[in-house]
Amino acid sequence: MAAKQDLETSRLDDAARAGWLYYVAGNTQDEIARKLGVSRQTAQRLVSLAVSERLIKVRLDHPIAHCMELAQALQATYGLRTCDVVPSDPADPYSMVGLAQTAAAEIERHLKSDTPKIITLGTGRALRATVDQLPIMNCPQHKIVSLLGNMMSDGSASAYNVVIRLADRINARHYPMPLPVFAGSRDERTLLHDQPPVRNILDLTRQADAAFVGVGNIGDTAPLFVDGFISETEMRGLQAVGATGEITSWVYNEAGEVIEGLTNDRVASAPLLADSPRPITGIASGEQKIPAIRAALRGKLINGLITNEATAERLLS
Repeated sequence: MAAKQDLETSRLDDAARAGWLYYVAGNTQDEIARKLGVSRQTAQRLVSLAVSERLIKVRLDHPIAHCMELAQALQATYGLRTCDVVPSDPADPYSMVGLAQTAAAEIERHLKSDTPKIITLGTGRALRATVDQLPIMNCPQHKIVSLLGNMMSDGSASAYNVVIRLADRINARHYPMPLPVFAGSRDERTLLHDQPPVRNILDLTRQADAAFVGVGNIGDTAPLFVDGFISETEMRGLQAVGATGEITSWVYNEAGEVIEGLTNDRVASAPLLADSPRPITGIASGEQKIPAIRAALRGKLINGLITNEATAERLLS
């Protein structure tokens, strides 16, 4: 068993070295083969292995003109503070490829500050992918704070909570919200929010220097429904009153107005406010999410956006 583990470690070491030579040092595969003393075919396989095992993360630094034009148009149309548009994969134009790398670069910019910052985070697949793209850092001066609860109704941990995951990567103090995503009732939510640790976390969210959130759609593929946070009956009730999207589990209509009642009576998340004075960046793309993103932009629930070409074109059409 030990010999097998040693062999696997050696293989990954070779793959990491080949990946570094190719993507960082700019060597050709022939040059890598010569330097590592292997065949060209082996060098090619090692480079591929480095990518598949996520030993190498590639970030595109060249601004593509069309993406920049779309970003500028979105900023002007929706009054955004910031906007980044990444290239779309022609074979899968609405995929999240590229979003996580760009969002990670923006979060990293905040983390490199020597001045202590409070960074708040939502949850979801896009944010988890973003955190995975961040390098290992040492940031004890910063505070990482969750905008919403990290538990399902049965007490199990939410699969896409990212605060602890990020804090582990950057060695920062972190404040996961010790609550279910939805309380049992409005009164129960009030009791939960009155607990001293929760009050402290909610105070931190109000002081945040930057927030990063996902944008969820409403319907049969909605994360709130698919991940088991709300029932089908609750989903149909939301659709009946014109629900279009959700951010940190707060549901809003096509005008970007937070809906009164229904599941919003029980959301334990920090309040979702329109036209916030702090930067709130949404990270989202995809055909199904376009109505939700457009509504969030209309209602100024977010004032920054990271998306891709295909989504940006639809938002501007």
